[in-house]
Amino acid sequence: MEPQPLEDDDLAGGRPQRLVPEPPPGGWLSDEPPMETYQHLMQMLALIATLRFLWRERTDYFAGGNLTVYFSPVQKKSDDFRGPDFFVVLGVDGTKPRASWVVWEEGGRYPNFIVEIASDSTARVDRGEKKRIYQDIFRTPEYFVFDPETAVLEGWRLVGGRYQAMAPDSSGCLTSEQLELKLGIVDRELRFFSPDGVLVSKPEEAALEAQRRADEEQRRADEEQRRADAERQRADEAQLRAEAAERELAALKSRREG
Repeated sequence: MEPQPLEDDDLAGGRPQRLVPEPPPGGWLSDEPPMETYQHLMQMLALIATLRFLWRERTDYFAGGNLTVYFSPVQKKSDDFRGPDFFVVLGVDGTKPRASWVVWEEGGRYPNFIVEIASDSTARVDRGEKKRIYQDIFRTPEYFVFDPETAVLEGWRLVGGRYQAMAPDSSGCLTSEQLELKLGIVDRELRFFSPDGVLVSKPEEAALEAQRRADEEQRRADEEQRRADAERQRADEAQLRAEAAERELAALKSRREG
């Protein structure tokens, strides 16, 4: 099958023209190894779930994890390069089903934001080969590496075609201009924060908080009901006492008249 040339200067950003290969049988499926540990898996899922929950009203982005990014017809898969552990592409149709990210089928769009969750076996590649690819080929504006074992977060921003290290703010967070969020560490876990430093809730945390608020509202309603019931009971008792007093007064009057 002969590849077809891309048009419009590789569809984005003036990248050199490449050839578009015919998709293999079954399409461009993701072909990534499992995450290194359960901790790495849960960290990836938490980032995806939290951002999707935060941006639940938006459909103009795609957030993926451990998903192959096909960016070159001659791309070679090896242990030295995998799909990003977590990445976000902005300005795309987020409702479109995808089995992988195929750059030439996405208008030449590369990730705007990437996080690699480092381990002993990947740290060298994450800070070396992958960093070079994300800088020189993807031209991804922001790249972060988080090591859950050491709880160390590093970030780089693309400036003049080269990655420059980000400096943490006074709270120790790194700022993502692409997502308009901050990234920081809570209990050795990478978390999102709002621009003013408020921790962004995970979906399960938001559900627990909503349940807590509902339980508190129910408790207050039950307390109000108990007070209302007690007040009615006091009123009923007062009414009964008044009626009894009236009957006693009437009986006394009757005896006097008799």
